[in-house]
Amino acid sequence: MSTAYRFTENEIPHFITMTLVEWIDLLSREKYKRIIVDNLKYCIEKKGLVIHAYVIMSNHVHLIVTANGEAKLSGIIRDFKRYTAGLLYETLKNDAEESRRNWMLWIIESQGDRSSSNKNIKVWIHENHPVTLDTELMEEQRVQYIHENPVRAGICHAPEDYVYSSAGQYTGGSGPIPIELL
Repeated sequence: MSTAYRFTENEIPHFITMTLVEWIDLLSREKYKRIIVDNLKYCIEKKGLVIHAYVIMSNHVHLIVTANGEAKLSGIIRDFKRYTAGLLYETLKNDAEESRRNWMLWIIESQGDRSSSNKNIKVWIHENHPVTLDTELMEEQRVQYIHENPVRAGICHAPEDYVYSSAGQYTGGSGPIPIELL
């Protein structure tokens, strides 16, 4: 299902949200967050993705991104979601320790059955809702929104305390995903 939101030029930062189907909280577990981190790093190293800000929450991921080179930002994100969907699904399917496994598999598989674009499973909702950040004010607002997300969710007291966010990198610290500050 397509909307009016589209990726424009690769060099202009875009704010996107990638949401798991039915807002399942699969990314609350460390092993699933690592899949996201590892594959974002792959996209940076091999596909020309540039991440300016990020947060990985339990059921969605916010990014501010651009792209280097010839690859289209829309294609990078599409490929990322397609690859991680399969990897997340297979990891969940084989995760005997996950107490919510049957419930989450049921959602992922039933969403896949209803989807015209997927064959058997659907892990991510289709829409990314890319918003072009064409002013400095828009960039600052979205970076703050991203970094405050774990605080609003009650996960931490200060944005820079959340490991799976670029907030620490914006205050001089480090993080699991390399970024380019805006």
